[in-house]
Amino acid sequence: KWARNPKTAHLSLAVNVSAKQFQQTDFVETVTETVRLHQIDPSRLKIELTESTILDNVDATTGKMQQLKKLGIAFSMDDFGTGYSSLAYLQKLPLNQLKIDQSFVRDLNDDESDATIVRAIISLGLNLGLDVIAEGVETVAQRRFLIEHNCLAFQGYLYSKLIPIECLEKLLEEHSSDQQFV
Repeated sequence: KWARNPKTAHLSLAVNVSAKQFQQTDFVETVTETVRLHQIDPSRLKIELTESTILDNVDATTGKMQQLKKLGIAFSMDDFGTGYSSLAYLQKLPLNQLKIDQSFVRDLNDDESDATIVRAIISLGLNLGLDVIAEGVETVAQRRFLIEHNCLAFQGYLYSKLIPIECLEKLLEEHSSDQQFV
C-alpha cells in the first residue's frame, strides 16, 4: 500500500524481530514468501535484531541474514551498546545500520560519558560503512549534537509519539516540506 502512494513510496519499514522468531527454521522462507505474496519492495524493508539475537548463534544468524540480504532486505543492530558488544562480529555480519540505544541519547547533552559513547558508536558505525540512527531523540539539542557528529537519522518524540498507522498519512502531510522529518 505504501509503495503505491507517492507520499509514502520512499519510506522504509523497520520491523523488530525477536530471537525466537529469527531462530525459527522457516524464518527465511516465511519472510521470502511474505515479500513475494504482498509484492513488497525488499529494499524498503529493514529487519532490526538485538545483539543478543545475533550472538545466540552467530554462524546460523549470519547465514540467514546473508540469504535475506540477497533479496535486498537490510539489517539494523537495535539497541547497540546495551548488550555484549563484540566488535569482532561487527565486521563479519551483513549489517546496514547501527541503532544507538536511547539510554545513551537521553542524557548526551548533560553526561560526558553518554556523549563519548554516542560519538564512539557513530564513528565506529560510519568507519565500518554502516548507517547510524539514534533512537529516543526528544530535543532539538540532542538532534543538533547528533548532526554535528554525523548521525543523520533519528527516531523519537521530537518527531512523533507512537501513533496508529491511520494517522501516518496526516503526519506526513503536515511535515511534507520538512526534510529532517522523513
